[in-house]
Amino acid sequence: MSARLPRSLIFGYAAIALFMTGDGFELTFLARYLVDLGYTPVDAALAFSVYGFVAAIAAWCSGVIAEMFGARRVMVVAGIAWLVLQVVLLGVGLNSGSLPLILLIYGLRAAAYPMFIYSFVVLIAQTVDRSRLATAMGWYWAAYSLGIGVLGTYLPSWLLPVLGEQLTLWLALPWVAAGVLLAAWSAHRYRGPAQDRSTGMNASQKLRELARGATILVENRQILILAIVRVICNLTLFGFPVIMPLYLSTDSYDGVAVLEVTQWMQLWGLMFAVTIVTNVLWGRIGDRFGWMRQMRWYGCVGCAVATLAFYYLPQWTGPNMLALGAAAVLLAVAVSAFVPMGAVFPALAPEHTGAAVSAHNLAAGVSTFLGPAIAMVLLPIVGIGGVCWAYAVLYLTGAGLTAFVRPDQPGISTKARSTSPEFAAPAA
Repeated sequence: MSARLPRSLIFGYAAIALFMTGDGFELTFLARYLVDLGYTPVDAALAFSVYGFVAAIAAWCSGVIAEMFGARRVMVVAGIAWLVLQVVLLGVGLNSGSLPLILLIYGLRAAAYPMFIYSFVVLIAQTVDRSRLATAMGWYWAAYSLGIGVLGTYLPSWLLPVLGEQLTLWLALPWVAAGVLLAAWSAHRYRGPAQDRSTGMNASQKLRELARGATILVENRQILILAIVRVICNLTLFGFPVIMPLYLSTDSYDGVAVLEVTQWMQLWGLMFAVTIVTNVLWGRIGDRFGWMRQMRWYGCVGCAVATLAFYYLPQWTGPNMLALGAAAVLLAVAVSAFVPMGAVFPALAPEHTGAAVSAHNLAAGVSTFLGPAIAMVLLPIVGIGGVCWAYAVLYLTGAGLTAFVRPDQPGISTKARSTSPEFAAPAA
């Protein structure tokens, strides 16, 4: 494999951006729409809980399944499944008046999106030289952010007042369809020696590889530790949308009520917009100066500082969008410093790439639960300030855990050994 990024990946990145744009259409208003249809807020929360649970399980399985059956094939099948289930959800589910039916359809559709996007992560690991993996993952997360965080957030906000909820949800279909078609059209362009390894597996070998997606967390201590850090790294990404609208626009739970909700949405959109650039930059920097060193100081410690800045700056500056915009940019820079994660997991288990990626994906899914769960448990006890401090302490804990993860990073580990012969462990 060449040390340069394959040009064919460009089409995959574009497919991820298009797919996640459509998949992100509903995130900002579906819960409210369910309430408007006559369901309770608890019902809406249950729908998102079912979605998150199924997505986490599918994310866990996706790496091994993609390696077993071919990442390209899994992407196309998952994309088609998403389109079919979205049509059923909009045409039947939401109009049925049956919450169990909505939960069934929405839950099934939840399995499609991680199968699509994380199969592409396996494809990256199979076709890109390890010395360039963090760079490749930086571009991946940039495409992801462009889709779900920018286009998938701003487009519905413009369409909703004009078209209403139902038509806006239907307009997610062409975006996802475009991503699936692009993935299918470009499928023949991806070639890599590791890519064909699973095709020679017999049935028992495939079952063992699938089981390894679960057992690798026990068998490989460094992957277990890194999975914990992976859970920690996105706590604010999923927790802040729960607590910050309360904190910035109301006086609930020690809220300061200095902004409108729409202003908070603009800050969150700014954060994602910045990550489009910083994801790419951090990917390149990590490949040159060390994956773990970057995630320890700029990711974990940086997120701890940014989390507390979001809490204290409104108290010090009031409704100052410039100051809060700086906090959003700081959080974007810190969160995107974790982009080498997708490179470190396969590097820790190079003979079982699919299982390692599955462990990464499981940790990512758990983070979607843990961020809001911490907020909901601690809010009545310690308020929003206590939640922010809990996030910050966990980030600092993650910084300490990174010292126990030492991947063999091409260029970095070799250089460390040559300059310090007595240092036996690979450089972090």
